[in-house]
Amino acid sequence: MAMRGLAPRAGARPRVDLQFLQRFLQIQKVLFPSCSSQNALMFLTLLFVTLLEQLVIYQVGLIPSQYYGVLGNKDLDGFKTLTFLAVVLIVLNSMLKSFDQFICNLLYVSWRKDLTEHLHHLYFRGRVYYTLNVLRDDVDNPFKHMQIRVNAEPAAFFQSWACGAHEDRPQAAETPSDPEGADIQGALAVQAQKYSRISRNMSSTVGVNMFDYLGSILSYVVIAIPIFSGVYGDLSPTELSTLVSKNAFVCIYLISCFTRLIDLSTTFSDVAGYTHRIGELQETLLDMSLKSQDSEILDESEWDSHRAPGWPATESTDMAFLLERVYISAPSSNKPLIKDLSLKISEGQSLLITGNTGTGKTSLLRVLGGLWASTRGSVQMLMDFGPHGVLFLPQKPFFTDGTLREQVIYPLKEIYPDSGSTDDERIMRFLELAGLSDLVARTEGLDHLVDWNWYDVLSPGEMQRLSFARLFYLQPKYAVLDEATSALTEEVESELYRIGQQLGITFVSVGHRRSLEKFHSLVLKLCGEGRWELTRIKVE
Repeated sequence: MAMRGLAPRAGARPRVDLQFLQRFLQIQKVLFPSCSSQNALMFLTLLFVTLLEQLVIYQVGLIPSQYYGVLGNKDLDGFKTLTFLAVVLIVLNSMLKSFDQFICNLLYVSWRKDLTEHLHHLYFRGRVYYTLNVLRDDVDNPFKHMQIRVNAEPAAFFQSWACGAHEDRPQAAETPSDPEGADIQGALAVQAQKYSRISRNMSSTVGVNMFDYLGSILSYVVIAIPIFSGVYGDLSPTELSTLVSKNAFVCIYLISCFTRLIDLSTTFSDVAGYTHRIGELQETLLDMSLKSQDSEILDESEWDSHRAPGWPATESTDMAFLLERVYISAPSSNKPLIKDLSLKISEGQSLLITGNTGTGKTSLLRVLGGLWASTRGSVQMLMDFGPHGVLFLPQKPFFTDGTLREQVIYPLKEIYPDSGSTDDERIMRFLELAGLSDLVARTEGLDHLVDWNWYDVLSPGEMQRLSFARLFYLQPKYAVLDEATSALTEEVESELYRIGQQLGITFVSVGHRRSLEKFHSLVLKLCGEGRWELTRIKVE
């Protein structure tokens, strides 16, 4: 994945100040990690080639003045020597220019690659991109991870840390009442800023153009002064022509250099805009990354090595979550969704969470998953995330580009490199239990790389079935389900829950169907305005 082109944001003009210098130096540490790095060597090579190129350009520019001398003196041998030298210098200059452009392109690609990888590394560390996409709207987010943005919360519940669209998401309160009018006003503001910028650049443009055209006669005006004052009275016409030509080139060369410097001033203001934007993003990502490390749980590498199905857990416990006098509210609101909730979720005691839309059902799951922090109270997750621990199944499953096997074992990588057909049999069995045995034929096998988007090919019901096949394969002790069967019939829902129970999974479910009660021991009803009721289901 790549970042889309960064452009300076409309608004305040980027300032070249101490903050710009600090951010610029921080970016240079990424671009030049060491003096012996590839980027540093390429930059030094580019600097050397550029200086050599300017020296050759200067020598090439002096050749016409030398032609005045050899032609005026009718020096055939001098003409041949000068022509040979001119051809050599022109060829050398062409090669240097081409090599200069080649190194520039290589350096551009290398810089963009290093900076993109650095920002992506920060972006995907812990819960950073969940926070950036969901909880923060004050930072311009240049990342083009559309699958993560659209399927954000499903990714977050699989510890990919993104956010999705549920009834109590914090962005809803910030939606403009008239988005079309807001877009028009924003477009008008941008156009006004463009007109202002054009007006400011008018004077500098006039100056640059006058400087360019005055340069054609300025050199002759300068050399005319010593000529008419008699300083060069002892020179022959040929020598004088040579001097005038040489002086004209030097003046035009200097004017060209000054013009390029003036043009660079406009580019430098763009560099300031890019620097501030990238620097602000880098500072924000670093700050989020440090905060996320404080509450980070097992990462994916630890799931692979310590939590593969069939491997024992590091600690034996019969409790997954412990909540003590917890208050929950959306990050962008002070209105409490749940007040003073004390709850213990133990193995074998499945919990069903019910309530009307907006009462905080999904918010509670976000707090359990560590995506949100509780306003008050203590929330403890006593089991690790992953196989033989806790697994979250959101209402809209999260799928990646890849094979059918990768969808089933996600978020794990290949953890059975030596098992061969044994693992294939497990996957086939769980796909069949989930009612997706025909999906293997559609994908032409478990390991065939399909060229489609899973969200476009599978129906909502098939996606939820596939997420249950993933659940059966990973076989966690606890499964937290956020209406994960909403697109399925009651019969299919009951069958999937029954299989989950047989595999020893304890459920924490959000749902509205009364048929779910037979698979749970407790019901937590959220009544709104922070009120809740916890009751035990009577076994018939």
